[in-house]
Amino acid sequence: MPAFFDDISSFYGTGERNAAGQTLEEFLESYDPYKYKNPSCTTDTVVFSYKEKLDQSLTGLKLLLVKRSNHPSIGFWALPGGFAELQEDIDQTARRELEEETGVRGLAVEQFACYGEVRRDPRARIITTAYMALTEESAVTVKAGDDAADAAWFDVRMETEEEHEESDSVIRTYRLNFENAEQDITVQASVEHRERKGLIKEKSFHVLEQGQIAADHAAIIAQAITILKSRL
Repeated sequence: MPAFFDDISSFYGTGERNAAGQTLEEFLESYDPYKYKNPSCTTDTVVFSYKEKLDQSLTGLKLLLVKRSNHPSIGFWALPGGFAELQEDIDQTARRELEEETGVRGLAVEQFACYGEVRRDPRARIITTAYMALTEESAVTVKAGDDAADAAWFDVRMETEEEHEESDSVIRTYRLNFENAEQDITVQASVEHRERKGLIKEKSFHVLEQGQIAADHAAIIAQAITILKSRL
């Protein structure tokens, strides 16, 4: 099949032929991208809001969640996100899905993690790129759309329940509490944060108790909160 896009000038390398005697154009013509099963790519965006200036206590911090209207995790609360289109940069996916599901647009978004555990989604092998954004609550208007049954701000709190050290790692357990007083909704989840000691900070966030938060989204939220808190 032909090249995926028109201008391939930056991919010629030294211009030599490969072991099969092919030029780059000939190689691309014979290349089959569907020879192997490919994972799907999605984005999920953690959108925080505040009314007054934030400090390290994160008092007044809110989180934008959508209620899933379809399987999997139907009826659970989730981060706004969805599948990347074939001719779309991943940053554009995050912005597009955020607008389609919540009506929120124009925010700066920062990529901060990739979640790719094999068993994270029963539909297929799906790897998600996590983003975060921060806005004044009054600066945006939220309206559920696309496959979201509802979209709402939740007061969010994260407390460290336990912390201990092993020979090579520090392990923390977080309790997350999400509350929407207007709809009388309270949701909780528990997440383990494991970080290796040393110059290479190998980190992982895993859901221990899911509550009614979809998939591994509680872990993604916990990681975003730790990043936000470290910058204040």
